[in-house]
Amino acid sequence: MCAVVLSLQVLLDWEGCLLAAIKKLWNDSCFVRYSLGILIAIELLMSFTFLGYIHIPPISVTTAYIPILVAGCLFGPLQSVIVGLTFGAASMYKASASYVMPADAAFSPFLSSSPVNSLLLSVGTRALFGLLIGLAFLLARRRKHFRLWAGMISMFAPKIHSLLVYTAMGILFPELGYHYHSALQWDWEDAVFAAICVATVEILWAIYQSKTIQHIKLCIDQSIHSPYSSKKMNLFFALLESFVICMAVFAANYFSERESFMLNQHGIAVSSSISADLLHLQIQFLFASLSLNAISVILLMSIYKYMAYNEYIGDLDALTGVMGRRMFLYHCEKAQKTIRTGQERTGWFLFVDADYFKSINDTFGHSVGDHVLKTIAANLQQIVGEDGKVGRIGGDEFAVIIETPMPQQELRRRLDQFLTALSGTLDSQTISCSIGAYEFVFPQNVKDLLTETDNILYQAKENGRACYVMQPYVPSVPGACETIS
Repeated sequence: MCAVVLSLQVLLDWEGCLLAAIKKLWNDSCFVRYSLGILIAIELLMSFTFLGYIHIPPISVTTAYIPILVAGCLFGPLQSVIVGLTFGAASMYKASASYVMPADAAFSPFLSSSPVNSLLLSVGTRALFGLLIGLAFLLARRRKHFRLWAGMISMFAPKIHSLLVYTAMGILFPELGYHYHSALQWDWEDAVFAAICVATVEILWAIYQSKTIQHIKLCIDQSIHSPYSSKKMNLFFALLESFVICMAVFAANYFSERESFMLNQHGIAVSSSISADLLHLQIQFLFASLSLNAISVILLMSIYKYMAYNEYIGDLDALTGVMGRRMFLYHCEKAQKTIRTGQERTGWFLFVDADYFKSINDTFGHSVGDHVLKTIAANLQQIVGEDGKVGRIGGDEFAVIIETPMPQQELRRRLDQFLTALSGTLDSQTISCSIGAYEFVFPQNVKDLLTETDNILYQAKENGRACYVMQPYVPSVPGACETIS
């Protein structure tokens, strides 16, 4: 009974760790997720091509661990473990062909005498390598001269990888004759591999820290705030990748069958094992091709988000930092389309006009006028919060759309707060605004919103300014209006 309880506790702990890891990955910046996807694709590309392996009889020496180093250096232990798991799974699959050498067959649970040991050797050692490397870089970041420490970690990484693999082979498959001493030898090939690791990590770290890449990272991460960024594009990219995967799978199966047919036509008998190996090679080629495609799609998504954010920045009001007229009206149009006809949900549309702004400019100068506009924008954003958006649609005129249902009393409280905060902007003159507030039902034509709210704003000005007029939505009495000064 105790053993069952302990097993359940271990499973729950593992489940909790897995969920925490998934949550951390999801909360990572978009740029980091995209970069991790590219590193995984590069890892697969290296694992299934000559880029990641150098054959030195009787075994193959691998350089496919380099993406693990890059992930650990740039991001952290979790990312390096994920890339390590990818490397291990790829090497396990590659070692599952019938023509591999005995030492390589030990990495395949399908060919070795102990499937569990093969899984530990192929996947476990690479995941452990990723964890150790990620932790080493994490500790190095907390010390001075990180670049020097990163270079030392990268230099010894090949030996750490070899030590883990050879030690595991000695423990799990002693009959092969390998042990940890096999990793302690040092020759010129080791020096070359170490130099490649150090150069790759140092160069990519310098590129990642450059102003250009950090600007791109900022744009991609902040693109979620851009109204020009559409979620439909994410769906498009997902469908595109799914289509490519399906077509690639069909192509791999087709070429495997045609290869068998071609060999038979040349008088070469193709047994079931040969046919399986041909399919195995085609799948390797499939993974390599899909890796290139994944890199292309991720880069296209990055470019799309980068351009959407730059368009967003270009349409922000340079003085106040709120949306410019074009972007604000685009956002309003987009907000109307998110609500289906027949779904009754109310919102508020406001015009906010600075009272006697020309007089302020003429009396105190444009710098004071700019300060007043910035203060109006900042206070509007504060009272609106996450409930809507603020835009500057004219010289001294702002517009607000509140997209969540808000009781009239709550909006009144916020407008009172806004006018009170605004009145103390200047010591020598009280600053005020005239406000027209129109409650509407989604969806509504934006031109009608502008017209209705503009009429309400003029009522506020006719009432002596420094006040607001609210026209709440009353289904039974269309056009009902309440004026509050």
